[in-house]
Amino acid sequence: MARSSVLLDLGRMNQIVDFSEELAYVTVEPGVTQGQLHEFLQARGSRLWLDATGAGPDCSLIGNVMERGFGHTPYGDHFAHVCGFEVILPSGEIARTGFARFPNAQTAAVYKWGVGPTLDGLFSQSNLGIVTRMTVWLMPAPPYFQAFFFQCDENKQLAPLIEALRPLRLSGVLRSTVHIANDYKVLSSLQQYPWEECGGSVPLREDVMLELRRRLKFGAWSASGGLYGTRRQVAEARRLMRRALKGKVEQLQFLDDRMLRLASRFAKPYQLLTGWDLRRTLELVRPVFGLLKGVPTGQPLASCYWRKKTPPPSQMDPDRDGCGLLWCAPVAPMEGEHAARMTRIASTILLEYGFEPAISLTLITERSLCCVVSISYDRSQAGEDERAMACYKHLLRALTDRGYYSYRLGIQAMSEADSHDGYSGLLRAIKNAVDPNGILAPGRYQAM
Repeated sequence: MARSSVLLDLGRMNQIVDFSEELAYVTVEPGVTQGQLHEFLQARGSRLWLDATGAGPDCSLIGNVMERGFGHTPYGDHFAHVCGFEVILPSGEIARTGFARFPNAQTAAVYKWGVGPTLDGLFSQSNLGIVTRMTVWLMPAPPYFQAFFFQCDENKQLAPLIEALRPLRLSGVLRSTVHIANDYKVLSSLQQYPWEECGGSVPLREDVMLELRRRLKFGAWSASGGLYGTRRQVAEARRLMRRALKGKVEQLQFLDDRMLRLASRFAKPYQLLTGWDLRRTLELVRPVFGLLKGVPTGQPLASCYWRKKTPPPSQMDPDRDGCGLLWCAPVAPMEGEHAARMTRIASTILLEYGFEPAISLTLITERSLCCVVSISYDRSQAGEDERAMACYKHLLRALTDRGYYSYRLGIQAMSEADSHDGYSGLLRAIKNAVDPNGILAPGRYQAM
């Protein structure tokens, strides 16, 4: 962030300005949150779903789209499902993208490209304008939905798993994003750091992790996703999944609303019969199940308190409470060797610096996967900020040296995006044309 900056808060621009049940879209301002839109749809008895991220109900829809975030349903690639931006330029002029720039355009909210050069992408991850309005496309609720969950008990199963899932994504059997989390990621979703079992030392020892995995019944890798369509379509997708994953995963299970209700009802008798506290599993499953149906949840925020020695408060505020979190988010081709290599690099480096490598892989498109590596720590501990930043920069360099570039960057790393090729030159030329005085977010993604 540049010195002597002014922070522009758009939170009070929170109007839903247009909505169509028939054409499945909503036009919103920057202050409209995931929770607000979900409540809006519920109040109208709408048969439309938004695609929610794990960032919580207070996450801005437009804010997430501008960083090209992703969620869980078939509409998980957020930037692919928006159009019609209203943008305030540094000059104070208003620009509208697509057909929205024409008076009385009938397709401003339903057709992305308009006519002529398309400019929408210029305003994502950039400092060329401030988006003050956008149309977001919504997903019609399917006739039937089932979530699926499975795990792999050994790290070596990851590469074959990716090879088995890729044809299912490419053929359309799996239409949604698929999230695959390692054991550190899952554990941080279930509880805080086991200080007592580790005798106060960090990072988490392997023997402790293996005991926690046995006790809490999760694997080296755990995955979730959704099947959407008619009952027959879901049944066929389920059959193809079982065939593709046979012998490659453990505990492949499918769950719909009825089965979730039954599991909740009989959790206690089940524990008495088997000794397995199913309620702990349901605590993790319910928020994920909801996200697969577009229901926002604040539950993932609890993982920010992983290294804290006091429980997360009822009103979580990771910044106020001194939670440290740095993200590295490289993208790779959807091939097993790339997934294994990226996760191996991340695990080695984080453990070297004394942090647990909490890693998730998301099959974000039919051909690519995104790896999110979380460095979680306690900012109240002296020296932890510096150590975490050194770890982050080492990891970022190691990944980019091997061709794995992050799909988004924090302000601590935007200078890493600076280069002097033709693309960067074009961005600098556009920046100088629309903002010659460098008023708006100087240095953001180095588009100068």
